Amino acid sequence: MKTAGIIGGIGPESTIEYYRSIIFSYRERKQDGSYPSIIINSIDLKKMLDLIGAGELTEVTEYLAEEVRKLASAGADVGLLAANTPHIVFDEICRQSPIPLLSIVEATCEAAKALGLKRVGLFGTRFTMQGRFYPKVFSIESISIVAPDENEQAYIHDKYTNELVQGVFLPETRERLLTIVDRLKERDGIDSLILGGTELPLILRDSTTKGIPFLDTTQIHVRALVAQLLS
Repeated sequence: MKTAGIIGGIGPESTIEYYRSIIFSYRERKQDGSYPSIIINSIDLKKMLDLIGAGELTEVTEYLAEEVRKLASAGADVGLLAANTPHIVFDEICRQSPIPLLSIVEATCEAAKALGLKRVGLFGTRFTMQGRFYPKVFSIESISIVAPDENEQAYIHDKYTNELVQGVFLPETRERLLTIVDRLKERDGIDSLILGGTELPLILRDSTTKGIPFLDTTQIHVRALVAQLLS
């Protein structure tokens, strides 16, 4: 049996969701009563975000690559980063990783392609919404990425880091997020929305709203991992 390695804690709430979903998805496909082998390395979210916020991307890469090496040393055969934001340095981490890593961005792009999507909105941390890693991958499939405007990004980032990552899910925050989805649909013509932060599905649990399907990056990533474990 292959062993999955997870860089978790970025953030803790979504790491719990990853673990629960991997177990469920694996058993649903395996159907023999067995469970997957999983190693979780829960790292310091604040350290990672502080480094990214300071633009210290070389240090971010070194930090995460070392944590991935710990997974490999512990016996992981395949790994993933249980978050979107650290994919800002995903390619660099892959070059240093002793085990294959599954990209949440590439898996989400495959899901969008399969659905025939062409113009997708993107929610996440400020680093994700302003980063080039989603547009870079999606442009290969001629799929446009649409980020919220500056004020909307500031609101989403603030609520993400100060509420969602802390396990706080307020109905008024949910309603404001859905209002921003409506604006993106009317103003920018999006045909779907990427929940590009792994805590976002915990507050936006709908699979769609007003005809706009949500791409749950957590569940997409989980399915890609389970497929790899069973390959």
